[in-house]
Amino acid sequence: MALRTRGAPRLPESPGSRVIAPTAVGLTAWRLPSVGAEAAVGYAASLGSDGIQLDLGGPGRGPWTDAPETVEAVLRASTELGVALLGMTANTLNDIGLTAPADSSDGTRARKVVVRLLDTARACGVPLAFVPSFRRSAIDTPDDFRRTVRILAWATAEATARGLLLAGENVLSAEGAARLVEEVGSPDFRLLLDPYNLCAAGRDPVRWVAAVGPYLADQIHLKDGHPETGAGASLGTGEGRLDDVLAAVTAHGPAPRALVLENDYRDGGTTRPLRDLAWARARAGRPAPLLPLPPNEAAV
Repeated sequence: MALRTRGAPRLPESPGSRVIAPTAVGLTAWRLPSVGAEAAVGYAASLGSDGIQLDLGGPGRGPWTDAPETVEAVLRASTELGVALLGMTANTLNDIGLTAPADSSDGTRARKVVVRLLDTARACGVPLAFVPSFRRSAIDTPDDFRRTVRILAWATAEATARGLLLAGENVLSAEGAARLVEEVGSPDFRLLLDPYNLCAAGRDPVRWVAAVGPYLADQIHLKDGHPETGAGASLGTGEGRLDDVLAAVTAHGPAPRALVLENDYRDGGTTRPLRDLAWARARAGRPAPLLPLPPNEAAV
């Protein structure tokens, strides 16, 4: 099932990255065995990935990406290796809490991290920044929802000022997710779809997409597994209903500009990521690229 392309704008070309159209197949830096953003770009290239989403880093999450020399190295690697920089997140927000009261120390820290995220996303030329709502940022109560709306409305205005789209990733009900977008109140705020996260939270991802399709970002996280046991699975072999979800996106959402794999590949093996990349390429209607030759073969 190849995804159809509509008239959505192309990904803006980032300094030092190529534009992939119509649908890129990418990886997430935080699910790779590499350490640091530059190394993640290199690892993605070694697997033949079209692009990559990066993480800002932070305590327990790798080196900070916003150091000027790191940004320069990432842009250089993107250019030299042909790996598009698709998006950027700050997973450290899950450790701080977007739901923290604005006048608390954690609330202040969260806003500082958001500013760093947006500044780094702009410096790297990515079209999409996104923030997670899990663990300490989970939206579990009415107060959590209210505080999340408040910080996301502010963050979206900051993203707009930098020429970025901002997305939120959460497992709210379809009604709650739609309300979140409406209360943030900006066309530059979207929902980042992760079908398996919704399944693990007891949601029906197909119905969810049908309900909130117009609010979706044009990048989608793909992972699979078995929620009852917590075991991961190759794409299409678990309970994430990924084919059904992609069909629903085709019917109800924007044309995807990137299918981004978020299965856990941190063990360093290549069989699973290569198999998952092939699965995603088949759905995106993209041919497999020629993988780079090892140095000793390339020199022959």
